[in-house]
Amino acid sequence: MPVFLDTTAPGFEAEFSALLSAKREDSPDVDAVVSGIIADVRSRGDAAVIELTSKFDRLDLTPETLAFSRDEIDMAVGDVTPDDRAALELAADRIRAYHQKQMPEDASWQDACGATLGWRWTPVSAAGLYVPGGLASYPSSVLMNAIPAKVAGVERLAITVPTPDGAVNPLVLLAAQLSGVDEIYRIGGAQAIAALAYGTDAVAPVDKITGPGNAFVAAAKRRVFGKVGIDMIAGPSEILVIADKDNNADWLALDLLSQAEHDESAQSILITDDAAFGRAVADAVETRLQTLERAAIAGPSWRDFGAVITVRSLDEAAELSNRIAPEHLELCVADPVALSQNTVHAGAIFLGQYTPEAIGDYIGGPNHVLPTARSARFSSGLSVMDFLKRTTLSQMTPAALRAIGPSAETLAQSESLEAHGLSVRARLDQLNR
Repeated sequence: MPVFLDTTAPGFEAEFSALLSAKREDSPDVDAVVSGIIADVRSRGDAAVIELTSKFDRLDLTPETLAFSRDEIDMAVGDVTPDDRAALELAADRIRAYHQKQMPEDASWQDACGATLGWRWTPVSAAGLYVPGGLASYPSSVLMNAIPAKVAGVERLAITVPTPDGAVNPLVLLAAQLSGVDEIYRIGGAQAIAALAYGTDAVAPVDKITGPGNAFVAAAKRRVFGKVGIDMIAGPSEILVIADKDNNADWLALDLLSQAEHDESAQSILITDDAAFGRAVADAVETRLQTLERAAIAGPSWRDFGAVITVRSLDEAAELSNRIAPEHLELCVADPVALSQNTVHAGAIFLGQYTPEAIGDYIGGPNHVLPTARSARFSSGLSVMDFLKRTTLSQMTPAALRAIGPSAETLAQSESLEAHGLSVRARLDQLNR
């Protein structure tokens, strides 16, 4: 059973703090292994990638077959059913339309001194997307990572997706096709991250790597950060539902299980101002677990990390939500928009009882790559901004340099950086002749 907390109980603060600090995932010491894999790929390139793919994915490749050919992609995509294609196309259209709205504008203006200032946005030249592989891989993740990159204007977009024993998910390839992906490599693990970051003869290096993965992939992304950009190091999934009693307990139980079924380390929390309703939702979860296909995963998640918290008011619920800073936040209350104004730390907010989090995973439009482990306090979900760079622009006229140059010289001298000051003084002296 999950933990039941009540803000009116004497020991609540200690119990809530324990809930926040609970370690929700094992951290095997994979860094040494990953370091060796990266070094091997940097040293031997394709040969290392091919050997590691044979070892871990039981798939023998050559430099020429690391990437899917266009014919292979077309053949696999041909197996997609019309219903699946239509659903994926609708998702792609909605995700693209939403992310197009995110594109920022360049700016330029002249200030009072006559200087022209501004900025411009340009995309990274090449991005690599990691997609977990096998038949259990997720085409929705391809859309969520690739479409923002293409909307941002990324010229070259490469995907790595492992295919253990040669198993290919046609929907993943279709998602890549719909998103405008340029290259698809059938490799995975730390070796795929290393190939994207440093390049091999067959895999050209990229500028930024995004996408989820296991502990080895996460460790590899940490290792290559600085050589390339990365999106984030995501932890186990999490959902927080704030609900009043005027809800369907079974609906909310399913919402909690939608994240619990991802991972035994996922976390599902319900906050309500009605203790009896909280018990009803917990009972509904137990009932659903009797028939849920992924009960072996969702059950331990709910048992070990689930929580039902009873609060005095919805304002108090918002305060606790901000301390939790959840990846996904559902507001199933009479006025979700008003409550959302007080819930400032969340990766994504789903307003009202007819907006289940699962809509956001697939078809809503906003990105489902979101900050976990309370990092919503200081970071955001994936967007076009992750694939753009802002470059500032400055242009001084002679009059502008006369107006502000002396102060620059003064500040340079205060920092004992002589050449800095002289570079300004030389120009001022020329203008003053």
